[in-house]
Amino acid sequence: MADVNETVKNLGNTKDYTEEFDPQDIENNKVMAILAYIGILVLIPIFAAKDSKFARFHANQGLVLAIAEIVISIIVGILSIIPIVGMIFGIIGGLIGLCALILAILGIVNAVNGKAKELPIVGKFRILK
Repeated sequence: MADVNETVKNLGNTKDYTEEFDPQDIENNKVMAILAYIGILVLIPIFAAKDSKFARFHANQGLVLAIAEIVISIIVGILSIIPIVGMIFGIIGGLIGLCALILAILGIVNAVNGKAKELPIVGKFRILK
């Protein structure tokens, strides 16, 4: 049980890259960074803020989160068709959706506060450079 508690405590202890970004870039692109965590709106900072490292960082986080949500939703959707076991997968899908919402809110809070901090679980993946 102690290992689980330690894991939960360290979940929010992710790498913070804020010092690597220009403060003016952060201030000018907070809205773009926020949009990155709102589903399909992740495309706005990807295309409209190509030159902003801060917006690009958050767009990557939002894109990884969106792709993970889509893939997991498809898998859970297919597995939830199975009688009896499907109900369990439906519940698991709901919990995963809740976790994705919490990660999106965490990303938005980081963006609003001008932080470039990796999200737990999905933050280490890089799609955008």
